[in-house]
Amino acid sequence: MTIRVVVADDQELVRSGFAMILDAQPDIEVVAEAGDGAQAVDAVRRLEPDVALLDIRMPVLDGIAACREISARTACRTVMLTTFDSDAYVYEALHAGASGFLLKDVRRDDLVHAVRVVAAGDSLLAPSVARRLIAEYTSRPPAAPATGPDERRLGVLTARERETLLYLARGLSNAEIAAAMVVSDHTVKTHVGNVLSKLGLRDRIQAVICAYETGLVAPSPEGAASPAQGRREPAGNPPLR
Repeated sequence: MTIRVVVADDQELVRSGFAMILDAQPDIEVVAEAGDGAQAVDAVRRLEPDVALLDIRMPVLDGIAACREISARTACRTVMLTTFDSDAYVYEALHAGASGFLLKDVRRDDLVHAVRVVAAGDSLLAPSVARRLIAEYTSRPPAAPATGPDERRLGVLTARERETLLYLARGLSNAEIAAAMVVSDHTVKTHVGNVLSKLGLRDRIQAVICAYETGLVAPSPEGAASPAQGRREPAGNPPLR
C-alpha cells in the first residue's frame, strides 16, 4: 500500500527537498506540494492523502491553523515541521490534532520513518517526550476538577480499557502494557483500538491528552503523571522518571 503525502512549506527548497526524499521511497508518493497553509488544506481536501507535513510558520494560514482544519474535517494525519525547538509550538500542535512533531534538521531516514509511523496510526513522539510535554501542558491549568476523573467521558470504557488508557498516559509501549497487564500484545492492541474508538480519538497522543483532560491522571509537582484522586495505580506499573 502506497502512503500518499502532501508537503507544505513556504520555503521552496525545503519543501522540494522533503518531497524528493519521500518520493524516492517505494512505498511513499508525494501527491502535492503547498506553499502556505490554505493551499495545504485545499490539497488535503481534494486529494485525500494519508499524511500531511506542515511547516508551523506559513503565510495566509499558519501550520497550526491548517492542522486544526485538517484534523477536524479529514482523516489525514499531520506531522508538524519547524526550525524552532520550542515546547510552546509542540503544545499548540498537539492540541490542534497533530500526530507528530519534527524539527527541519531531521535526518533523511528519520523523516521517512516518521511518515510511515504516522500513516500506520501511531504517534511520532517518543514515550518519554510525550510524557514530559503532556504533563507540562496539562499542568497549566488543571483541566479536570480535583474531585476525580470525568466519568461522563470515561464511563464508556471497560475496566481493562480504562487501565490501558492509564498506561498510555504514562507513555508505555504496547509490549510494556502487555507485560504489566499480563496479556498478549494482540489483546493490548485490541484494548488500545477500543479506547481510541470509544473516546473518538485519532491516535495515542490524543489518548494521552484525554487522560489528563478527564482527570484520569494528573501531573505531579515534578511534571510526572500520577493517578487521579481515588484511583489506584495498576500493579507493576513503573514510576515515571
